[in-house]
This record gives sequence, structure tokens and C-alpha cells, in this order.
Amino acid sequence: MVSAAVRLSPIFAVPLGEARLVPCERLNRELEALFLARETDEHRNPMPSHIPQEEVFESRFNLFRWPEPCVQELRKFMLDTVAETVLQASTVSAQDFTNLKFHNHTWFHVTRHAGSFVSHNHPMASWSAVYCVRVGEVPPDQPGSGLLRLFDPRPGANAYLDPGNAQLHASFRLSPLEVRLEEGQVIVFPSYVFHEVTPFYGRDTRITVATNCWFA
Repeated sequence: MVSAAVRLSPIFAVPLGEARLVPCERLNRELEALFLARETDEHRNPMPSHIPQEEVFESRFNLFRWPEPCVQELRKFMLDTVAETVLQASTVSAQDFTNLKFHNHTWFHVTRHAGSFVSHNHPMASWSAVYCVRVGEVPPDQPGSGLLRLFDPRPGANAYLDPGNAQLHASFRLSPLEVRLEEGQVIVFPSYVFHEVTPFYGRDTRITVATNCWFA
């Protein structure tokens, strides 16, 4: 008996966009200086959705309305990356996409020693993105410091593990995706995906910019 050839395809895949700003050093240092200067109560998020930590500063969600050239340069790069991710992941034509209204809430995080961010998602948006301004120190004895961890959205997918499903290819993974962001890197993912930031144990700062986007 000759068996039929097996055709393997993903059926519940999660799209993940990734891009790099090259060069990024000049922009990131300008952003870093600006964010540290505005790490004040005036710019702090007044209604956090989580219990605030002293080690993590979260700004208001109006970052991309700031007029500073470095912020507007980052705005173009991040939103262009989100747009390209949507176009690649969907059947929306480029022409139809240009007719949509593109909305966003955007903010920055400054994280210091032992700061982290609990698992959460963003149910009032369709796409989220995170850009790394400063990766911060990674102590040799803390390799899991400051990771962005994305969780599998399929409940119970890893409830039973054996040699037949414990070593699947990356696109079929049953474990969280852990990303050590690099400076100038942005990743884009659906806003329904739960994610967290593991405790940061560097002696300096970890600085990121996050945006939630939706279309109408």
C-alpha cells in the first residue's frame, strides 16, 4: 500500500511582524534623553490598568502627539511597520488600506532594577507593537532578565506533552515565545495575545515604546 503524501499547513497561526531601524543609535539616544527628562508625574499614566511598580514608569498614552522630531521619526517607523504587517497578514488591498482611519495609543516605559510587567493583552485594539530604545544590562547570572514573553493564545494547547509534540517546529510551538529585544527592533503582534515582561535585573534602565493600533 502506498500512502498519500502529507501536506502540512498552519491553521491557527499567529502573525508576528519584525523590523529593524538601521542606524538607530542617534534616534534612540535622543528618545532616551527626552523620556528620562519627562519621567515626571505630569507625564505619568494617571489610570494604569495594573498595580503600578516603583521600578517601572509608564507614560500617558499620547506619546505620538508630541511634536519633538525624534518622536515623530519613531512614529513614522513604528506605524509604517504596523501597516506593512497588516498588509502582509491580511487580504486587504493597499488601496483599501489607505482609505482606513489609523488610530493609536502610544506610550513609553522606563524600567529599573527588578521592574517587570504582568501578563496582559489589549482587547480594545487589533494590533500592538513594541520598540526597543534601550535594551539595558543583561547580567550573566540572569539570562532571563527583561524578556518580552508572548503566550500561546490556544487554551490547553500544551496540556499534554509527549515525544510526539514536544519538539514541534517554531510555527507550531506549544511554549511561550521569549524575545530579547535589541535596540532599534520593533515587533508587531495581534493585540489579543497575552504578553509580559520578565523582571529586569540590570543596573541601568530598559526603555521601550509600545503602541496599540486599530482601524476604522
